[in-house]
Amino acid sequence: MSKIPLVLRELHRSETSLARALLAAADRHRAEHEVFHVARDIAGWSRDHVRQLAEAGRSHGLRLAAEPRTAPLPPVAALSRRLSTSLGRRPEPGLLLLADLRRLHLKAAGLSVDWELLAQVAQGTKQRPLLELAQRCHPETLRQLRWANAQIKSHAPQVLAS
Repeated sequence: MSKIPLVLRELHRSETSLARALLAAADRHRAEHEVFHVARDIAGWSRDHVRQLAEAGRSHGLRLAAEPRTAPLPPVAALSRRLSTSLGRRPEPGLLLLADLRRLHLKAAGLSVDWELLAQVAQGTKQRPLLELAQRCHPETLRQLRWANAQIKSHAPQVLAS
């Protein structure tokens, strides 16, 4: 019995989780404009991947949500914005930013492995649509991973040396 549905379900869960984490990090670190804007933009890639995975899942008997709930509840978002603005660039938010970037990096790295698994099983079972899905989405996941790594390299020296 094929394990493709298992891989698709895990990819869907992981993409949803990454999208949520990117949006949460953006909301927590509004004072860091690049983090705020880029994290929101690349969260859109994960939301798009979720839609594509839901569509692919249908042909494998899965019912996956095409639109994941990724936005925080409005009162929580407002509180998070006020807290982020009031804390500004104190050392504690810097450590929180590094922790968030580390989490994003790990999520994207795991997701990259999952895309590779899908590509390999699709190639092995000659399922061209799944291989094409992996070839479309995996490069964006790799870009998310590289972005998180670059942000860690950029922020770590000033946060950890101060």
